[in-house]
Amino acid sequence: MHPGWLSNAYLVADEEGGAAVFVDSGAPMEPLFEASERWRVRPSHVLRTHADPDHVEHEAELGLPVVTGPIEVGGLRVEALPTPGHKDDHLAFVTNGEACFSGDVLFKDAVGGGDFEQIRRSVMDVLMRLPHEVRVYPGHTDETTIGREWEENPFIRVWRGIDPEGTDPCRVSGQDATLVVWSPDYDGKGKAWVRFPDGRDAIVGGSRIERL
Repeated sequence: MHPGWLSNAYLVADEEGGAAVFVDSGAPMEPLFEASERWRVRPSHVLRTHADPDHVEHEAELGLPVVTGPIEVGGLRVEALPTPGHKDDHLAFVTNGEACFSGDVLFKDAVGGGDFEQIRRSVMDVLMRLPHEVRVYPGHTDETTIGREWEENPFIRVWRGIDPEGTDPCRVSGQDATLVVWSPDYDGKGKAWVRFPDGRDAIVGGSRIERL
């Protein structure tokens, strides 16, 4: 994990001495290089969830083919799920049906910012259809599972109709709005779903919210 951006990079292998890939490269890579030596693997590709600088920082220096689609390497079968919203070309990678690398669309207790309807569809119609036991490795900070987020993520609980929408007034960068959902976020500042008087919904960082 990058100490400033809090972004993650991952090394995934099918077995010791087997095939391996990196997922994103926006964190210090030395721990992953050390792990690859311990596991006796040589990563062959780097999978890119999206091209924000905090996810591709070391991509060029790795000197590996960049993958933006499905791939099979050794015993690794990687599905690439289109999950737009944070970025139009955003992908979530699912390895062997067991682990989901969700980039900046789904986090523990939160979802990514961006186009509201696209984020909602990517989370609810794509990621939440994965088996609940699938482990989720997000683009920032803590891992989780699909089942845990289905049950506990504040955004998902409201989208499921389990919890009601909030009605508290707030301001977003000086604009009046209604605070529909508030959740923790990986940066410690929170994440909010807000609705403006014209009916527009948005997902914004908690630092932009002024509670009234």
